[in-house]
Amino acid sequence: MSRIGRLPIPIPDGVDVALDGQHVRVTGPLGTLERDVHPEIALVREDGVLRVTRPSDAPRHRALHGLTRSLVANMVTGVTTGFTKVLEISGVGYRAQLQGETLVLALGFSHPVEVVPPAGISFTVDTPTRLSVNGADRELVGQVAASIRARRKPEPYKGKGIHYAGEQIRRKAGKAGKVGGAA
Repeated sequence: MSRIGRLPIPIPDGVDVALDGQHVRVTGPLGTLERDVHPEIALVREDGVLRVTRPSDAPRHRALHGLTRSLVANMVTGVTTGFTKVLEISGVGYRAQLQGETLVLALGFSHPVEVVPPAGISFTVDTPTRLSVNGADRELVGQVAASIRARRKPEPYKGKGIHYAGEQIRRKAGKAGKVGGAA
């Protein structure tokens, strides 16, 4: 049995889970998320928890079992507490600011880079060099954060660019230059 898949998914107060065949709709204080689960995997609701079951012990069903449980648990967590990705900006003159809902980034280009948030995503700028991507859908939060990071990835020599909070950037040594006397 999958260690992840066999764990029940608790449904907190204020969260409504609607099962319609293979379609799952989770509604909570932060919004509504919907997803279709794989046809071979079943979701069962019993006394305040959701359970994910699989038809056999085949490797494919075991993989889908844990995946489905994680996806549905992330939906429940997303509509209750939400998800956040924190990005940090390093570099002279690199900064972020909000103009309404739009994120405006100065990344060393000749023009400012504007990022319009998709539905369900919001940005917060804590300092000009630290920003957060917030939302209920974990997949969408990660995708938006990755697209912002891709605008200026951290380079290995000086570390300039956008990186996740806590991300280790592998640094390289610069050119060694000439060593010793005349050649």
